[in-house]
Amino acid sequence: MGAYALVASASQMLWLTFAPITTASAHHFHVSESAVGWLSEVFPLMYVLLAIPAGMALDRWFRPALLVGASLTALGGLVRLGGDSFGVALAGQVLVAFGQPLVLNAITKLAGEYLPAEKRPEGISYGSAGIFGGMLLGLGLGPALAGSGDLHTLLVVNAAYAVVALVVLAAALRAPGLSDERVDTLEPSGLRAVWDDRLIRSLAGVSFLGFGVFVAVTTWLQVLLKPAGVSSDTAGGLLVGMVVVGIVGSAAVPAAVARRGQTFRLLRATALGACFACVLLASVDWLPGFAVAVAIIGFLLITSLPVMLELTERRAGANGGSATALMWMAGQGGGIVIAVIVQVVVHHPAVAFLLMAVAAMGALPLINAASRQAEGETLVRAQRAAA
Repeated sequence: MGAYALVASASQMLWLTFAPITTASAHHFHVSESAVGWLSEVFPLMYVLLAIPAGMALDRWFRPALLVGASLTALGGLVRLGGDSFGVALAGQVLVAFGQPLVLNAITKLAGEYLPAEKRPEGISYGSAGIFGGMLLGLGLGPALAGSGDLHTLLVVNAAYAVVALVVLAAALRAPGLSDERVDTLEPSGLRAVWDDRLIRSLAGVSFLGFGVFVAVTTWLQVLLKPAGVSSDTAGGLLVGMVVVGIVGSAAVPAAVARRGQTFRLLRATALGACFACVLLASVDWLPGFAVAVAIIGFLLITSLPVMLELTERRAGANGGSATALMWMAGQGGGIVIAVIVQVVVHHPAVAFLLMAVAAMGALPLINAASRQAEGETLVRAQRAAA
């Protein structure tokens, strides 16, 4: 799981390489800032297209498929060193974007293959922490190494990190898993089985709304807080803090939640807490209030991700790759939809934050539905055992 966390962080880092240095990158490549935006925007678009095929490939050929994803990540980082042009940079980003679904969708399957059941929540939480740690690296390394417009050092560091991560993962995957269970077909039967599970469908809806709120906050926080006098640097600091507290939560909380059987209680608290935080952002006009609200959002939403993924892994079994792909695709789709809705009202911050509050609260009925189904199944199993 540590080797996986390295590769996952490399994938996220390469995704966000140019996002925090858009203006400097535009000057470097002699293109518009909108064009530079495509170096990041290609990732969610590719993910929506490739998530399900990648999930089925992981179910069929798990270790080779994961290594292909890690190899594409490293190759994309190396390709970006091959020329000082926008076209070369875009080609490298496309390669990394092709590999990203194979990497991200593998997190639950890897835990299921290599960890005993009682250790899987902890392993998934560490893998999730690696994913968001990579976001931090992407947001931090750009301004530190290439804020002046000299991208070469940044790209070398990125490529070296991705190559080392690939080597470490390849060495780790030489060990056989705990079982050789797999799906023996690339037909979408595994996906159909996953979709037929009402609990997983409910969790996909929760992912759509919860991850959508997270992406919308990440995308528009700077713009939405500007009328309150919050500078871009300060808003950036709030976003970094949001991710940091989320990483701490995702590494520390999910295993304890799973041991105590409090999964749905945490998810309910996340929906209510995110709703409250968005209402707070809409109603207050002072920096400490903004900081508290953003910290609540980061801690709850990022911490809940590995909890949902662990529950998905338990439900899906051998179809874990397809199920995880569905969760990630729903989250990416929610991010696109809710971010676009917020963009329409971006010049009315209170309205934008209240819309995000409504989206967060909308997850609550889905969480309750999933909880009722799980409780009903537990009761049926207990009655059968007694009989």
